[in-house]
Amino acid sequence: MLDAALIKECADPSLKPAIVEQFVEAVGSDDPLAVTVKSGGRLILVPKPKTPEEAIAIVRQNIGSSVVRVGLTQIPAGIGLRDKSELKADLVDPCANLRTGTAMFSKVMRIVAKWYGNPTAEDAFPQLFDDAVHAWQTGKFEGESVFQAQDPGGAVVQRSPAEVDDAEEHGEDRPGLMPEEDPTQPHKAGIRVDLSGMVGRDK
Repeated sequence: MLDAALIKECADPSLKPAIVEQFVEAVGSDDPLAVTVKSGGRLILVPKPKTPEEAIAIVRQNIGSSVVRVGLTQIPAGIGLRDKSELKADLVDPCANLRTGTAMFSKVMRIVAKWYGNPTAEDAFPQLFDDAVHAWQTGKFEGESVFQAQDPGGAVVQRSPAEVDDAEEHGEDRPGLMPEEDPTQPHKAGIRVDLSGMVGRDK
């Protein structure tokens, strides 16, 4: 679990601390020096770095030919850089990595939220979060690169699954997206029109 002080000092302020924890738990690593290398969807074994310099050296050796993820938040290395020589050791600094990673994930969430029509119902957040995590792990959402895409801006209503469960236990109203509805499968959509008033009418 991330240290609360690290989250407060370093994480992007647009994300709630609970969401930062969920994000790192879902996609990140306990080791700030962690380097993950994949090529063609296959994991490539690399030496475990013992210093930031060793970590960056491994990144430089593999970037360009493989997908390289780094640090606490497993940032995709090389985004926005023109040359591997621009890679710096602060990429694996816990605070810098958390700051950059959470800022990038916040942008990914805004991209996903825009696709959903920027829902304001808090109970829509868990699905949005799951899709954003998947986009972070694959680098794409609806066929577009989320890391290279322009930030649509705006704010995302945030509510963790635990908060949603708590609300259900206390009987809170849950307006907004219909439960178990998948926008990619319209034949499974819930009923949106109340036809009860038509029952018993003469034809």
